[in-house]
Amino acid sequence: MAMFALDSGDTAWVLTSAALVLFMTPGLAFFYGGMVRSKNVLGMLMQNVFAMGLVSTIWAIVGFSLVFGDSGNGWIGNFDFLFLADVKDLDGDIPGMALVAFQMMFAVITPALITGATADRLKFGSYAVLIGFWSLLVYIPAAKWVFNGWLLDMGALDFAGGTAIHINAGVAALAVVIVIGNRRGHGTVAMPPHNLPLTMLGTGILWFGWIGFNAGSGLAADGVAAQALVNTHLAAATGMLGWLLVERLKSGHATTLGAASGAVAGLVAITPCAGFVGGPAPLIIGAAAGVLCFLALGIKEKMDWDDSLDVIAVHLIGGIVGTLLLGFFADTAINGEFDGLFYGGGLELLKDQFVAALVVGVFSFVVTFALAKIIDGTMGLRVDEDAELQGLDQSQHAESAYSS
Repeated sequence: MAMFALDSGDTAWVLTSAALVLFMTPGLAFFYGGMVRSKNVLGMLMQNVFAMGLVSTIWAIVGFSLVFGDSGNGWIGNFDFLFLADVKDLDGDIPGMALVAFQMMFAVITPALITGATADRLKFGSYAVLIGFWSLLVYIPAAKWVFNGWLLDMGALDFAGGTAIHINAGVAALAVVIVIGNRRGHGTVAMPPHNLPLTMLGTGILWFGWIGFNAGSGLAADGVAAQALVNTHLAAATGMLGWLLVERLKSGHATTLGAASGAVAGLVAITPCAGFVGGPAPLIIGAAAGVLCFLALGIKEKMDWDDSLDVIAVHLIGGIVGTLLLGFFADTAINGEFDGLFYGGGLELLKDQFVAALVVGVFSFVVTFALAKIIDGTMGLRVDEDAELQGLDQSQHAESAYSS
């Protein structure tokens, strides 16, 4: 086995970034938890935290090996690293275990994103089965293709998961929403967020953790990481401003929920681009995401999709915006990979980005829809009417978040 000299600075940064990304999942729980009704807040928190347990276990047993094992085919890995055996063989500038930890946190948060679309009505047991099989059948193949497989070899770029995570989870959310159906009272009963301060707390945690999500994805403490950090923050800032602008123009108010949603939309959109763009690009990408994701809210109304917490508008549309805009704004001066259309690179990268988004989106929708239908037809996806009226906190967990 070849011997490598580990870089202590790179290693420290990747380990720190892994911790930051792990912190994002509780942040997501707070972000979503504040937006549901008070009788469902523990159910939402539990679904997100449970992903930390189940998906981490799947990742350690087989997930890492299937994504990063070298099978030579670009479609799926092998079992070389089953139960994290021989991961030390991957040691380079950072230990192989640092890569395991960092990518594990990506695997954890991706299925947790789906929970916002199915809020208030998804059985906990069915959720557990869904995310377990979804991680194996959808996330792992998509992550292989994007981060270490044929889509990467084709030339598609995804610095930190715009396609593998956000488009993937957003399309999956749509598929599950179609199968599970609308909440009882949807469109006739007001269902306002019960605790917007909790949502704002979650927004801050997500914004903070996203620094590790994006700036850690180069697996080095270098100039690209610094650029990715600045890009991430700026896109969140202009995402918030873009959302609030159109919200104010449309409704006459700029809301705290709008600020939170716009910031996350900007963060989603910059994710695939973070280490590949510079100059005004992060400002433009963030603002475009804020505006377009706000406008995309109208899609669910028109289609009568009860995407409870706007996963489709923020993560699917935001992921598409960032993935495609990278085809325009990629700059070899930043990372030496490809130039986008605006930097003299022609249409090649934009074409590759479109293909990657389409392939992952179609694959995710078909497999997730089939998986959701199977679970719904066997154990049922949603709680019964009495349990839904009672709330998930009591019906699924026999607990209450707040004393009466």
